[in-house]
Amino acid sequence: MEKWFEGRELNFEEFLCFSLYSTNHAMNRVYTPVLKELGLTYPQYLVMLALWKKDGQLVGELGQKMHLESSTLTPLLKRLEKLNFVRRQRDAEDERKVRVTLTSEGHALHEQAACVPGQILEAIGMTPEEIIALSAQINKVRKNLESWSLDTTE
Repeated sequence: MEKWFEGRELNFEEFLCFSLYSTNHAMNRVYTPVLKELGLTYPQYLVMLALWKKDGQLVGELGQKMHLESSTLTPLLKRLEKLNFVRRQRDAEDERKVRVTLTSEGHALHEQAACVPGQILEAIGMTPEEIIALSAQINKVRKNLESWSLDTTE
């Protein structure tokens, strides 16, 4: 692979990692006040999005989709349960597993949250097509990094 950085002055503003890092902070600054009106944090919003798409998921399924460890996801789910948006119950078929279901308040929140994507899209200032293409590229980077880190830890 070509070392494009050889002979160049290293400028952190050109680093992909810095672009992702600083963009993440900017996104959080936009999401925070929008989600505050719903009583949610960004990670809680992501869990709710996953449950609005498919209710009754196992904690393990949610963790896999969100790239979160159980130790991170469980406190998040407990807070959503305290807000009365979700209910956690042992799975009827396998007591070792915990299933997460939406409460009536959690279902009602879906309607209130319908405006969030439009507000974020407006703030980003890109077309939906541009966002989809960019997300695909970022997802490719994440998958490559995950694969690379697995290769180097074996």
